[in-house]
Amino acid sequence: MASHRKPRQRPFSGGTVRTAATLALAGAATATAFEGTSHAEPQQTPAQVKAEVDRLYEEAEAATENYNGAKVKADEAERALTGLQDEAARKEERLGAARSALATVAAGQYRSGGLGPALQLALATDPQDYLERSSLLTRAGDRTASEVASVRRGLDEVGRLRARADGSLKEVRARRDELARQKAVVEDRLAGAQRLLARLGAEERAAYEAQHGGGPDAPAARPGGTVPAGRTGAPAPADGSRAARAVAFAYGAIGKPYVWGATGPGSFDCSGLTQAAWRAAGVSLPRTTYTQINAGRRVSRDQLAPGDLVFYYSGVTHVGLYVGGGQIVHAPRPGSTVRLAPVDSMPWAGASRPA
Repeated sequence: MASHRKPRQRPFSGGTVRTAATLALAGAATATAFEGTSHAEPQQTPAQVKAEVDRLYEEAEAATENYNGAKVKADEAERALTGLQDEAARKEERLGAARSALATVAAGQYRSGGLGPALQLALATDPQDYLERSSLLTRAGDRTASEVASVRRGLDEVGRLRARADGSLKEVRARRDELARQKAVVEDRLAGAQRLLARLGAEERAAYEAQHGGGPDAPAARPGGTVPAGRTGAPAPADGSRAARAVAFAYGAIGKPYVWGATGPGSFDCSGLTQAAWRAAGVSLPRTTYTQINAGRRVSRDQLAPGDLVFYYSGVTHVGLYVGGGQIVHAPRPGSTVRLAPVDSMPWAGASRPA
């Protein structure tokens, strides 16, 4: 029987209890330390902050170009809708006049429709006069039938116009929604960049903004908008050429603020500046960086001439106007002003020469 008894369990000795308690406290402390580490926000160095700000500004500029493209499409959709609505209104006005004329004819026929043709002939004082009037009425009836058919066609056409306008209205609403989405992305990235910049000390932030935003140290335009001879590529264009006028405009814009979505005259974003510069030269460019790069003839870096458009970053999200001397004029980013910069100051994506 004794062999079937459960062995007596020894109570924990004092040393064992202390050891267990120590291990438990150590485990709790370790867990607390790990938990604190997982929730603590990592401290970024000023260099890391600046790199993150650069990334956010680049994303904001990409979203700005998407916004610009969405705005172009939204404006086109609204113009199409307005055109359809105006056309439908004009046709409805003409249709209303035609229907009123038909109603007058119908009312007259109703009032004179009580007597049949034979009785009208029998009662006529001048049978010959009746026969002549009868022939005229027959021809008038044919014309009325044609007018009725025309009114019916008009009703069908107005119906089709209204259906197209309904579809266009849906497109306008979709374009406006896309515009709002892109605007929200831009504002989110810009707000994030400003929060990060606020972590920098006053001197570091001032140095960063001076480096990226222009300001008092940005070179001013030369008198008359003249352009320095190029160190690379072709020399400055002769006065009066389209390229020279575009370059002169760009020089005249130096110091004006960057505002995303702006096309001048008081402020610009990057593609708004290049579009405005070439518009001043009589050349119409599309609105966005990713459409401007295909608007002219592609040129290589060693073929650059003043007036060429130079594009940057893998997504073709930034553009400047080459002015010679290894320099571009561009609108860098929010909080900055239009300024001169080295042509190789950003990752090259390509260049084109407007036609």
